[in-house]
Amino acid sequence: MTASSEIRVRVVISGLVQGVFYRHYTRKNAVTYGLTGWVKNRPDGRVEAVFEGKESQVAMMLDWCRIGPPSAKITDLAVFREHATGEFPDFQIRYD
Repeated sequence: MTASSEIRVRVVISGLVQGVFYRHYTRKNAVTYGLTGWVKNRPDGRVEAVFEGKESQVAMMLDWCRIGPPSAKITDLAVFREHATGEFPDFQIRYD
């Protein structure tokens, strides 16, 4: 896989990640890195996101997700590789 290949990952972030602007900062960073996809709060207290874009930008985003915004406390980051589809026009915060 070349550095310019489009990849897609689904991540589930555990810890103190709700009520600390995790989704807001995730969207801001994803847009900065040129990624598409979405982020949302899960009912179980975790945050879930899908990132699609160049492998190098996704890697930088995953590095950020392991740290999160200043008030967050990340205890686990589960990463699942998926097939890139190009279905997302931009990066959004989902509320479903």
